[in-house]
Amino acid sequence: MKNPENLLYAESHEWLKVEGSEGIVGITDFAQDSLGDITFIELPQVGESFSKGQEMGTVESVKAASDIYMPCDCEVIAVNEEALNNPEIVNKDPFGNGWLIRVAIKGSTDGLLNVQDYAGKCVH
Repeated sequence: MKNPENLLYAESHEWLKVEGSEGIVGITDFAQDSLGDITFIELPQVGESFSKGQEMGTVESVKAASDIYMPCDCEVIAVNEEALNNPEIVNKDPFGNGWLIRVAIKGSTDGLLNVQDYAGKCVH
């Protein structure tokens, strides 16, 4: 699956879609593919605030458990209940219906990678 060009990427394999002062966060295709069949997702609660790089949840699969890190300073404003109830959706559609949280961005997105830099640095 091709990484969408309209997203920003963290080296820890999360993506951020910026929509004004808000954003949508998920994990990349590389991350879901590396994990294998996702069986459980733990996400933060609406209203929680995070700093860039802070652990904000966990994805568990038949192979391993992996922490999810926040790609920017933000406050959680929505959680994808469908992904919590049907974690396999993240495997099927990591950049669409498999999004994880919606956030209010509280700072800069500096340091995140564009699609070319992410592909060059992180996906081998």
